[in-house]
Amino acid sequence: MKTTPQPSLLIPVILAGGSGQRLWPLSRTEHPKPFLTLSQGGTLFGKTVARAAALPGVETILTVTAEPLLPMSRSQAAGALSGADHKIQLSFLAEPVGRGTAASIALAALWARQRYSKNADDAILLVLPADHLVEDQEAFAAAVQVAVACAAQQKLVTFGVSPTRIETGFGYIEAGQSLQENDSVDTLASYDIARFIEKPSEGEAQQLIAQGRAFWNAGMFCFRVGDVCEAFARHAETLWNATQHAWQKVYMPQPDVWALEQASFSQAPKVVFDRAIMEKTRDGAVVCGAFDWNDIGSWTAWTDRIAQDRDGNRLHGDVIAHASRNMRVYAESRLVATVGVDDLIVAETADAVLIAHRDHVQEVRAVTAQLAEQGDARCHTPNTVRCPWGRYTVLRESAEVKVKEIEVAPGEALSLQRHQLRSEHWVVTQGIAKVTRDEESFLIQRSESAFIPAGVKHRLENPGETPLVIIEVQCGSYFGEDDIERFDDAYGRIENV
Repeated sequence: MKTTPQPSLLIPVILAGGSGQRLWPLSRTEHPKPFLTLSQGGTLFGKTVARAAALPGVETILTVTAEPLLPMSRSQAAGALSGADHKIQLSFLAEPVGRGTAASIALAALWARQRYSKNADDAILLVLPADHLVEDQEAFAAAVQVAVACAAQQKLVTFGVSPTRIETGFGYIEAGQSLQENDSVDTLASYDIARFIEKPSEGEAQQLIAQGRAFWNAGMFCFRVGDVCEAFARHAETLWNATQHAWQKVYMPQPDVWALEQASFSQAPKVVFDRAIMEKTRDGAVVCGAFDWNDIGSWTAWTDRIAQDRDGNRLHGDVIAHASRNMRVYAESRLVATVGVDDLIVAETADAVLIAHRDHVQEVRAVTAQLAEQGDARCHTPNTVRCPWGRYTVLRESAEVKVKEIEVAPGEALSLQRHQLRSEHWVVTQGIAKVTRDEESFLIQRSESAFIPAGVKHRLENPGETPLVIIEVQCGSYFGEDDIERFDDAYGRIENV
């Protein structure tokens, strides 16, 4: 292989987008899988940030995320590093529209070139999906070390994981010729890529595993900035030109945030990095890691982390399983009871219930596709929405009225905003609220209320030391989030330009 100087900079790039459609109704577009709290605590995104920060030599972590998820990304990333021994600089790229992992990685390379100038092309990007679970930090770091050494030899590296079962929901990578002297397939070794196999049938997966040279495609990558830029120019010229054009109009609404104009970025083709680059390049390599790995991409995987009872049931929440076996039940807001049924997955949230046979767990996205086709917001928005300042829960909604319970954390504030199509009534049920209404500002306490007419600038703040809870009654003709005109916001929420 060709030799290059050992790079001095390793930059983890975390891809925090997607919608986790196979985990509906728990995962929604506006609160997707990476940001959901796991049964044992923490989130997949937070764990990914902490895992990247623990790698030797890391000083900066870049997160590429959807614009609406930026406040959540910033908050969870900071929380994940709150106890870190050394200071990690967090940076964020906010995409106004999703264009796939290829465009996200191209933007990360352009960001590195702007951020690090002359030294950028020798820096190494370590691309990590935000929704994968890896708990063996030592084995993960060892695999990264092999990948970094391979990338320093101008290889575009992906990671493979030894299969532990026949799985049709994952992609596979077949290892080719060894890049070391020993050609036997082993962990912590690197190989040329013979081929990619995308979500094979059960029979194909069984055959691949039996051959002993196939690995699960972990969706992680490692390469020099200069090498991946050259690969984009050679194999995905249209995408590369479009992202470079979009980057010319990048702007910084916050010191740690780079944002893009929607009109120009929308011109980039929507394609995954594997298809755009890895399946075309002759410089691809796979590192076979020994670390545990799971993309938690289905209800089966999500509930695997729940303790199993003597009947094979995995139950979360308020659940009664009578004469039921091998059930996976996730109850979020009410009692769920099963009687005399087997092998079902039941997922309950405040506004939706999913019932699926375990053999059809990969087909849940068909439900979200139908909801999207019907224009039903339940494919996008959960009933309780977490915000950087707290949360809100929709209690009732009709054509003319929407009722929410809003909780604002101590010291936090909503943006200074205005609505044209609705008025709002606020009633405090807990704590004390500071209300800004046009030019006036005043406090209201428990059982007191304030009225916000349509067209009036307003802001809700919690000046107290305990959570503020209000009931908000919206009256009008339209209640969508796009009827929010923001004038000032502490959380970096961006208006499209």
